[in-house]
Amino acid sequence: MNRTRPPAQRGFGAIAAVVVLVLLSALAATVVRLGSAQQLGAAQGLSSARAAAAAAAGLEWGAWQALKGSWTTCSGASQTLDLSADTGLWVTVRCDSVSYNEGEGAPGSALALRSFTITATACNASGGCPDNGRAVEPGYVERVRQAVLVN
Repeated sequence: MNRTRPPAQRGFGAIAAVVVLVLLSALAATVVRLGSAQQLGAAQGLSSARAAAAAAAGLEWGAWQALKGSWTTCSGASQTLDLSADTGLWVTVRCDSVSYNEGEGAPGSALALRSFTITATACNASGGCPDNGRAVEPGYVERVRQAVLVN
């Protein structure tokens, strides 16, 4: 009696190898996507810190102009500082002032004071800050600092 053996099954190893390759490629794509997102977040954080420092510098510049410089009556005065060569940022500094009398008493005995409100807005848009058109774009950074000074 001659028995014939059934043919051996083949091809299961190839299917398993393809499945493993697909899973490994999906894992690699996920790792690359997470790494890119992390780098973008770190770059955005650095740009944000630079904008905050530029706004602080603009605030100090505006305070100097209001108290010692050319803005002694700064009602509505505004100037844009170009810091793009070093930081890629522009700072718009705005000054508003109000005069008032401190204290009560006989006419002429009140102390006349002037209050300055300095607002510095730093952003990475060359068209001036704030730039509402670019605010929805990725990579746009804007920071605002404000101070009230009394002289």
